[in-house]
Amino acid sequence: MDALYHKSSLKLGITDSVSIVLYTIYDMGETCQLSDIYKKSGISKQTVNSAIRNLENDDILYLKKYKGRSKKIILTEKGKEHINNTVVKLYEAELKSFESWSSKEIDTYIFLMEKYVKCFREQINFL
Repeated sequence: MDALYHKSSLKLGITDSVSIVLYTIYDMGETCQLSDIYKKSGISKQTVNSAIRNLENDDILYLKKYKGRSKKIILTEKGKEHINNTVVKLYEAELKSFESWSSKEIDTYIFLMEKYVKCFREQINFL
């Protein structure tokens, strides 16, 4: 799966980390907290911050002070267009893939993924 997402990032002309950051923003709505990106993306703060700096330099987004020390990510108009030309295409490709599945296949997939996550979480506790 990682290889497929990497290939899609290359085709979209963005780095993997930018793809993950933009995808997370898109998935959460046009604005989200920077801490949400850290929590939901699974990539390091340093990698997220580097991607955010690049996106700020490209006028895709900007950071705005929020509550206390937290910051909110705001997409610019250019950023909204950029997301539509990149990660929205990826998101739609995912949806089209699932549309080819029957409801029974989707239910089975969800069941197996939940089971895998539960078992894997238990195994990680033993590390």
